[in-house]
Amino acid sequence: MTTVTITPLDAAGLRAHRDELASLLLAVVGGGSSLGFLAGLDHAGAAAWWDSLEPEVADGALALWVSRTEGPDGPGPVDGTVSWHRESKPNGRHRAELRKLMVHPDARGRGTARALLAEAEAAAARAGVILLFLDTETGSGAEHVYRSAGWTEAGTIPDYATDPAGNLRPTTFFHKHPRSPQTG
Repeated sequence: MTTVTITPLDAAGLRAHRDELASLLLAVVGGGSSLGFLAGLDHAGAAAWWDSLEPEVADGALALWVSRTEGPDGPGPVDGTVSWHRESKPNGRHRAELRKLMVHPDARGRGTARALLAEAEAAAARAGVILLFLDTETGSGAEHVYRSAGWTEAGTIPDYATDPAGNLRPTTFFHKHPRSPQTG
């Protein structure tokens, strides 16, 4: 049985794991998931992107988790991540955008994405977030994960974003009212 450990990261944790997170981002983008990035992303660019998140993590606007899969020699490297960003406008503080759910291509099919998603949803509920929303490439494997985890499709926009090769792709938006394990 595979054991996935999910750990929240604060600003210091983000700095400490930056190179692992950069490698994860490169592997996921290299595998065809855009996540807002194009082919040609290098390690320095990926690391700089993670560095740019530090102020939001430090002030609590961005909640961030990483996953590691337990191997025979203990926990492996960071193999997944997810975050949510809480709206700062006064009329939207009850909602957050789920961002950058990614799992290393070698770690897929083990329940990592579902474990990360469940942790982010439960933490959102504990934080008083009553609405999560996200967007993902239409037809992607991530779309299946969200549907099977009870997310509701809100609609699809054609030509919303490009894939890593620069081809325009449709994007599907989803929403969910999270429930923590304590609140059901």
